[in-house]
Amino acid sequence: MSAHLPVLLIVVPLLAAPLAALVRHPRGSWVVALGASWWALGVSIALLMRVLADGTISYEIGGWAAPWGIEYRIDVANAFVLLIVSGIGAVVTPYARVSVEREVEAARIPLFHTAFILCLTGLLGIAVTGDVFNVFVFLEISSLSAYALIALGQDRRALTSAYQYLVMGSVGATFIVIGIGLLYVMTGTLNMADLAVRLPEVAATRTIPVAFAFLTVGICLKLALFPLHLWLPNAYTFAPSSVTAFIASTATKVAVYMLLRFFFTVFGAAFSFDVMQLDMVLMPLALVAIVSMSLVAIYQQNAKRLLAYSSLAQIGYMILGISLASVTGVTAGILHLFNHALMKGALFMTLGCVMYRVGSVRVEAMAGLGKTMPWTMAAFVIGGLSLIGVPLTVGFVSKWYLVLAALEQGLWPLAVVVLLGSLLAVMYVWKVVEVAYFQPPPDGDPPAEAPLSLLVPTWALVVANLYFGIDAKLTAGVAMRAAEALLGVGQ
Repeated sequence: MSAHLPVLLIVVPLLAAPLAALVRHPRGSWVVALGASWWALGVSIALLMRVLADGTISYEIGGWAAPWGIEYRIDVANAFVLLIVSGIGAVVTPYARVSVEREVEAARIPLFHTAFILCLTGLLGIAVTGDVFNVFVFLEISSLSAYALIALGQDRRALTSAYQYLVMGSVGATFIVIGIGLLYVMTGTLNMADLAVRLPEVAATRTIPVAFAFLTVGICLKLALFPLHLWLPNAYTFAPSSVTAFIASTATKVAVYMLLRFFFTVFGAAFSFDVMQLDMVLMPLALVAIVSMSLVAIYQQNAKRLLAYSSLAQIGYMILGISLASVTGVTAGILHLFNHALMKGALFMTLGCVMYRVGSVRVEAMAGLGKTMPWTMAAFVIGGLSLIGVPLTVGFVSKWYLVLAALEQGLWPLAVVVLLGSLLAVMYVWKVVEVAYFQPPPDGDPPAEAPLSLLVPTWALVVANLYFGIDAKLTAGVAMRAAEALLGVGQ
């Protein structure tokens, strides 16, 4: 069976989704979701170990050879992304059992778990496939299910947030499929490896730069790069807590992976950065995102919205590393994919704990929680320190590599912006910490600590923040191998 793990990674959750809907019982559907997410994590770990030991895995669906058949192709880069997505899914699913019961109507919970499994499947599919049209198919599966998950939020504004995301997501998907169509017209293939071989022959035509432009805009909209980010703050703010934790940790990360795969593997780094000068677009936008979104976060009164704008700044860090188009820069970008998933997943899950006990995540509603919910707020503090980039946390490792990458190329102003972003992060994290620890709780019965079913998954990510911040040998090593493969170094 081990030879078929690439396709079973997708097939098993895909079959589990309708099963969760057919169960029609909240706990039963949750068990199905739990099994699917933990299956995905186990397979992802096995695939990453195989890739690190034996090299790239190629799996031809139905025995049809590429480019006629669909190929699942797994190298170090997407094996790492599979681990991120499945790992977050496996942690959020046990968290969701109690959280969803409080925030979603009981009759809709089986449908919630169905949509959750489909979203997980779509994101895994984007990462595992070696076929560009398959990327679009899985992108739509993950996006449509994400729209449904966001719309299940308690606040009526969740519906308008989901609708706004749907409109902008559809525009992004349309741009992507137009770009893919143009590539197919010029090359006659949809296989990524085959495209990489055939594109140089037609790169001088007008069609390929147009396809490149469509894909750039579409992917940047999906990953919420400034100024194409307008769908993200409301989507994160009004979605159920477990949905926000999952999507914030995975969806934009997979979109960044799409950018890496298209512009380094399909088009090639030389065409993307030397001919099309993609860095001249990405670098300024990333720098503006880091500063402006951090400034906006400082003024937010809703803690989920605060972290949403923080995510936009963190996406800027990832894109800044990639825009440097060096091994160290791309390593920093890929490493921050993993590290940001850990820190932002932990932070949004702490807010889910607050929502469970307090019923609000507005900053003023968190007064005195440092005493009444000590474990929850301790988790927030550690996640916040990681977001700032304090040593011994994963955030420090990412920013260290990013500063190294900037200084390697003599671009010291970029290093200054990275440090400025950290100082701004201190301000918006301190805003919550000050209220929780230095303001008295309101009169009346103080809220109890969150239940263990919420705290244990949250602290699993908090501990991971510290562990991979102290010992980054594995994550940094895998990220560097992925960067070298994408840039063709040593091949």
